[in-house]
Amino acid sequence: MLIAIIVIAVVIFLLILKAVNILKEYERGVVFNLGRFWKVKGPGLIIVVPILQQMVRVQLRTVVMDVPTQDVISKDNVSVRVNAVIYFRVIDPEKAIIQVEDYFEATSQLAQTTLRSVLGQHELDEMLSERDKLNKDIQTILDSETDAWGIKVANVEIKHIDLEESMVRAIARQAEAERERRAKVINAQGEFQAATKLSEAAEILSHQPQAIQLRYLQTLMDIAGNQTTTIVFPLPIDFINALQSKIAKK
Repeated sequence: MLIAIIVIAVVIFLLILKAVNILKEYERGVVFNLGRFWKVKGPGLIIVVPILQQMVRVQLRTVVMDVPTQDVISKDNVSVRVNAVIYFRVIDPEKAIIQVEDYFEATSQLAQTTLRSVLGQHELDEMLSERDKLNKDIQTILDSETDAWGIKVANVEIKHIDLEESMVRAIARQAEAERERRAKVINAQGEFQAATKLSEAAEILSHQPQAIQLRYLQTLMDIAGNQTTTIVFPLPIDFINALQSKIAKK
């Protein structure tokens, strides 16, 4: 009789322990009554009737999920390896438990396929230079797909885009060629501007003989200021022109 009483007391104690649940602020309990959804409860003290009721805990905190490295072929047929990280949280515990078997695994698989699909539509240069846009595109697609599961995808970040060694060298050569092209363009623009200014200066001097004389005197002063042993005095242009005209008259 005593043993029976002890067994009954232990069973009752275990049932009480199973019936009493304490949910933290970031937790909710999806309660089923005889297999049917009843309500979402929490946080705080939750009493669940054993056998008749079951409760599934769901966390509402943001989950950080690493997306495994994926092999992606870009639009211009370049093979790359890409991995990413996504941030999501459950906003509707009822849907997260009822609409999908394992919302964490389902979100992970969907993120992998979406990553390959979105990146495969872009060329390599776009993957490297427009990462923010790609992150936004992936986040938008994931958020719309997981909405039926009661999940909100807050952010997606592409972490690494790994290239083959041959492709890295090709990109380096391309970058070097681009720098050389820009340098040649800048040099050509400088030559064009200098030639334009010289042409304008020559046009002005051709209409002002006095300016030519002043330029001639300035040149003599510059030559005299140099520490040289030999000084060459150029003849004025107008003197040469007058001499040529006299010779032509003879």
